[in-house]
Order: sequence, then C-alpha cells, then structure tokens
Amino acid sequence: MTEAGTVTQEGEGRMDREGNGGAVTVAVSVPGMISLGEDAELVLASTGKLLLLAAAARGIAAGELDPAEVVELRDDDRCGGSGLLGALSGLHWTIGDLAVLTASVSDNTATNALLRRIGLDRVAEGAAELGLVRTRILDRIRDPRLPSHPPAFAVGTAGELARFAAGLDGRREWTRILLGWMARNTDRGLVPALLPHDPEDREVPRAAPEGMVWVANKTGTDTGVRADVGVMAGPERRIGYAVLANGPAGSEHALVTAVRRAGLDIGRLAGLPPADGPGAR
Repeated sequence: MTEAGTVTQEGEGRMDREGNGGAVTVAVSVPGMISLGEDAELVLASTGKLLLLAAAARGIAAGELDPAEVVELRDDDRCGGSGLLGALSGLHWTIGDLAVLTASVSDNTATNALLRRIGLDRVAEGAAELGLVRTRILDRIRDPRLPSHPPAFAVGTAGELARFAAGLDGRREWTRILLGWMARNTDRGLVPALLPHDPEDREVPRAAPEGMVWVANKTGTDTGVRADVGVMAGPERRIGYAVLANGPAGSEHALVTAVRRAGLDIGRLAGLPPADGPGAR
C-alpha cells in the first residue's frame, strides 16, 4: 500500500497504519497480481460464510443435498445482527432458501440453521479439500459472543480466499451454483463501491461491458472488521480477490476507506481505466 492506502502490485507484508480508532491491518490478494499480507490470519466476520455456502453447493451438485429439503428453524438458530428471518413468521425453509438468504443478506439465523443441517465437521472437511487450511469456521453465529465461546465465527487468510474465489470458474456445477448465490449479495459497499457496476446483474458473464465490472461477492462486517471476497469480471479479465481489514472498535471508517481504495486497484487489474472522482487517488 502507498501512504494513501492504495494497493501496489509490489506490496509485500501487511499494511498496518493508524485509523481514527487506532492501528488497522489490511491484507489484499489477487492471485499472481497482488500479494499484500496474504498469509496473515485475520477475523473474517460473515465472509466466512463462503465456506458454508461452498459445502452446500458441492452437496447439491453431488446429489447429496436436496435444495428443496425443508429445514425447521429452532430457537437456538435465531441470532441478531444481519438478516431477515428474525422479522419473518415462517418456521420452515428449504436448504436452497437458507443458502440464498445467507448469500444475499448475510442472514445470521439462516446461516445457523444451514450450518446445523450440514454440520461444522462437513464444512471443515470440504474447506480442506478446496485447499483452505487456515481459513475456517470456528463456531456458529452468536450474539452476544461470550468469553466461553470460540473467539470468532470464522478466521482466515486473504491468500487462501482469493485462490478459492479465482477457482470459481463457472464450468463446474457447484461453482455455478455458488456464483449464482454470490451474485445476489446486496452489499456492494466495500470493494466494488467506487467501481462502475450493476448491483442487480445476477447473470454470470464471461466479461463485463466496456467500462464496467461484474461482481459476485460475499462481505463481512463486524466491530473492527470489514472484509470482501469475490469474483470480478472486467473488460480484460476475470479475477478472484480478497480484501480483509481488521482493527479496534472505532476504526471502521478507516477500514472501509482502505478496502474501497484496494477495490480501485483491483478494478484496474480487471481492465478498468484509472478512476476519477471521490475516492480516486
């Protein structure tokens, strides 16, 4: 990163700098193009839900899970924070419904129900098969998270997550399923925020129109955490990326700013010209 917080392709370790709330750490990875602290193990927040979604997509593609199977919500599935199920009356949702809710609005209750149905061990095994070693889900979503609980929902590295995203080629059935869910993500406020894109474009293209990018992503937001992992298709190429930012409570504005600035450089790698206007360097 430069002093302004933008990514350089020559970056080597983590970017540690002072935000309004204290020191923040940002790791960025685009395989073969950017490696900035990509081996640092950081808290992922809801970005870790990608591991659960991958397990669900692979199970559906293999015929081991039926997307129409109905799962009944239990009291201990319910959790505050992001999502819609806490405000809805329905108690029975299909596996496919839960996956869409998890991917699109990062629904914590849907996540817990889907994780209970698939199983943490199965998610861990699937992640290991995909090459995710230090990137893992530790626990279900909890609100509040007490000292007796695992320290976070999920942790991981930008390098592993970017390589995982780069492997979502759309040629294998499970990757098509997962990309379709990720394309429904309603949070485009981090990496693609300053890039020209259509947030309602759900189709999985080979390339984006000139001057635009197409994004399928999963974000994570918590106190002191802003993270974004996804696939970006631009006029010139399609890339996988991961941007993870951690800091103390109160540093969230600095984290968002750093992630968005990284997004400008990632967009250039996908083939966009240098950005003008707010947020550009």
